[in-house]
Amino acid sequence: MYIHMLYSVYIMAVTLTSIRLDTQLADEAAKVLGVKSRTEAVHVALREIVALKRFKALMKKSEGKLSFANLDE
Repeated sequence: MYIHMLYSVYIMAVTLTSIRLDTQLADEAAKVLGVKSRTEAVHVALREIVALKRFKALMKKSEGKLSFANLDE
């Protein structure tokens, strides 16, 4: 079994939400993630953490039964 990472286009419901952010951290996240705004940084970071949690759950469920192609590249 092989795992292929795919990127999807997201159609998202948008709601104006007020949250308190560490602006220095949000700006650093935007820079590291290669995005232009804090809002975009939050969206990308949320997608990344959800994907990471799903991947970890898959790995735990699979218990080493998965094989990966092209690991040497």
